[in-house]
Amino acid sequence: MYRLGLKMLFADRAKYIMLLSGMAFAALLMTQQGGVFVGIIEWTKGNLKNMRAPIWVVDPKVEQVNEVKPMRDTDVSRVRSIPGVAWAVPMYWGILQARLVDGTFKPIQLVGLDNATMVGRPTKMIEGRVEDLRIPNAVIIDDLTVKRLSVGRAKPLGMGDTFEMNDKEARIVGICQTEKSFFGYPYIFSTYEQALQFAPRTRKMLSYILASPAEGWTADQAAQQIREKTGLGAYTEEAFGESTVKWFFKNTGIPISFMTTIILGFIVGVAVAGQTFYSFILENLRHFGALKAMGASDGLITRMVLLQAFTVGIIGYGIGLGLSVFIGWKFIQMGQPPFALPYQLPLGSFVAVLLICTFASLLGIRQVRKLEPAVVFRG
Repeated sequence: MYRLGLKMLFADRAKYIMLLSGMAFAALLMTQQGGVFVGIIEWTKGNLKNMRAPIWVVDPKVEQVNEVKPMRDTDVSRVRSIPGVAWAVPMYWGILQARLVDGTFKPIQLVGLDNATMVGRPTKMIEGRVEDLRIPNAVIIDDLTVKRLSVGRAKPLGMGDTFEMNDKEARIVGICQTEKSFFGYPYIFSTYEQALQFAPRTRKMLSYILASPAEGWTADQAAQQIREKTGLGAYTEEAFGESTVKWFFKNTGIPISFMTTIILGFIVGVAVAGQTFYSFILENLRHFGALKAMGASDGLITRMVLLQAFTVGIIGYGIGLGLSVFIGWKFIQMGQPPFALPYQLPLGSFVAVLLICTFASLLGIRQVRKLEPAVVFRG
């Protein structure tokens, strides 16, 4: 009987293709838009990924990692004196203009690392050594900087080339690979002292203090001590990431925009699949009536209808998921828009498709259960 149900489904090519298209489109829209949304959220935490540290100390009014309120240089010593802190180092972060000799300029993110420890250094070096940052005027650029500042040049920007920041010469001693940030600006790394020379001078220049818990202390305990003893904001890397994501949910329209699109994908799937499957059942009522006349129970017919609906749903979901992965792979190759596919996303899309299938099958089951076997004998 179940095989007969599948033959009925596959025999009606037009309805079958329409059902597949509706399920595939719903799965594609929900998964692809969800993947872009997750990618954007990951971009908001770009600074945390590129400048790793167990504890981030900031001004108490700072709520997320992409905003900076400068602190006093003496705050570094205050943090170092806190029980539970093994070490603490200063870091500069700011948006500057990088200008080439031909006048080309692009906005960049300048990161100043502690001279002695280089905490927050890039983890993936393509060329050069991080230690060479101690050479005067030396900088390490990321692969995006190479791409952005090489536009219009005969050859790509590379080792030994120079450019200017704030009318001061910077010489490239290394190229690294970084994760993209929310602003989309490329990263340039220097030492803390050198970064203060590149950046426009203000009364306060300290952007972050990176710290680590002492032996026997957890990062949460050390951060709590810093907050209580200094009045500064202190976050573990994980907590700072969560605070950043919450800030974007609260202060931007990004989540609402993407959630609207995802919900529309679900609604479209329900509408297309429900209407098409209901039409399929109506056109095959005589066949179901014949099965009832031959002794098939309502339970058996119901299971046949469910099998038809879920078969289409699972195949359509597979097509939609495959298209989502392909489109996401193309996005990653192009560099934007961002795309990430944690396992929760395709799992959530699968559950949504199952709900669509359930709704569509319930419409058909209702008609089948009301069906009288005598319908097969009517002219």
